[in-house]
Amino acid sequence: MAWMNAPTERHTAAVAAPTGTERVLVLGPGPGIGLAAVARRAGLVIGVDPSEEMLAACRRRCADAVAAGTVLLRRGGAESNPLDDASVDVVLSVNNLPLWTDRHAALAETFRVSRPGARLVLSAHQKWLPGSGDTLAAELEAAGFRDVRMWTWDPPRAPRAAQLAARVPDASGE
Repeated sequence: MAWMNAPTERHTAAVAAPTGTERVLVLGPGPGIGLAAVARRAGLVIGVDPSEEMLAACRRRCADAVAAGTVLLRRGGAESNPLDDASVDVVLSVNNLPLWTDRHAALAETFRVSRPGARLVLSAHQKWLPGSGDTLAAELEAAGFRDVRMWTWDPPRAPRAAQLAARVPDASGE
C-alpha cells in the first residue's frame, strides 16, 4: 500500500497546499505517507483511521511529529470522526472514498468538522470510484460543498486516480 499509493498521497498533499498555520484532517491515512507529507507543510495534522494497525504504522512513520504534538492520531472513520465542529481548514483522503459505507454520512461529517472556507481534496483509483464523477459532485454539493472540481491524474506505479476538490462556503456564504 505504501509503495503503490505514495505518489498519489504526496500529489494530493501538494494539491491541497496546506500552510503552516492550518489544521489538516487526513481521513484514512493508512501507513502515513500522505500524513507525513502534509505534516511537513501544515501547523497541525490529525489522522483518523478505523484501523489500529494503520494508526500504529502512522505513529512509527511520523514518530517525531507525534512526539512534537504536530501530528495527532485518532481512531474513527469518515462517517463518525472524533473532531469538533468547524475545527479543520483542509480535509484530505486518498483511496478511502470507495470504502465509505455511507458516503452521505461521511460527507456530512466532513462538512461538519470543516471551518468556513475549508478545502477538501479526495483521490481514489478511478476504476474503484463508487459512482460517476457527476454523481459524486452532486453528493458533495448536497452536503454543502461548493466549487466542486474533478480531474484525473496518472500516478506512477498505480492505476489512474480520480481526484475531487471542493470547498466549504466562507462566512459570507460564498
